[in-house]
Parts: sequence; structure tokens; C-alpha cells
Amino acid sequence: MANSRHRKPDDRSNNVERIRDIVKNTEEKVQEAEISMEFADPLESNRLKEKNKRRKQSIEALKDEMTARKKGEV
Repeated sequence: MANSRHRKPDDRSNNVERIRDIVKNTEEKVQEAEISMEFADPLESNRLKEKNKRRKQSIEALKDEMTARKKGEV
């Protein structure tokens, strides 16, 4: 296993862009779930609401991290 000796360098130069993409994708999933809730049974609708709540918390945390990275705090 010669590959295990040579690890890729830790390149974090594009982290802000990657976080921005993750936020965008997560926001799209929130919107898709909200549309699905219109057609879902009450149990599924409740599950989607809880999942969207967690997604929105993740989005806020990612935005905080993105801001910190832009400022060079991380």
C-alpha cells in the first residue's frame, strides 16, 4: 500500500465555496420537502417538518462558519 504513505496535502482554499454550495443544496432540499408536505400524510409531514428544522439549523451553522472563514477566524 504505497498510497498510504503519501497523503494529499490539506487544501482548504476552496472551503468557502464548498460551504456555499452545501448551503444552496440544503436550502433546495428544504423547499422540496415543503412541497412534498402538501401531499404527505400527517405522519410523513411531521417527519419532514422535523427534518427541515434540523436542516435550517445546519444552514445557520454553515453560514456562521463561512463568515468566520471569510474573516480568517478559522
